[in-house]
Amino acid sequence: MPYDESLAGRVGVALALKQGIEKKKLFGGIGFLLDGNMLVGVWKTSLVVRLGPLAYENALKEQYVKEFDITGKPMKGWVVVEPAGVEDDEQLFDWIERATAFVKTLPRK
Repeated sequence: MPYDESLAGRVGVALALKQGIEKKKLFGGIGFLLDGNMLVGVWKTSLVVRLGPLAYENALKEQYVKEFDITGKPMKGWVVVEPAGVEDDEQLFDWIERATAFVKTLPRK
């Protein structure tokens, strides 16, 4: 199944003014990297968000959020936000900012 190109376009617009962003095909979808580290992506119809171990636990308690698991082994620190959780731009921007807060703590690649 191809990824949601409309959602990917919205992510691209949201990240357009950020420095250090790179777009790359990943997981059968599209990923957006910040300074070489995965930030967010689009997989099928959902947004994949890298939050790190602390924010990850809290995010899993939110509506429309589940573990990112495409191999049978969940990726700790990563969540998938279902389409209903990113219907409007405010929701999408919030997830991107949460991911940015974590990824900025990582060393550049």
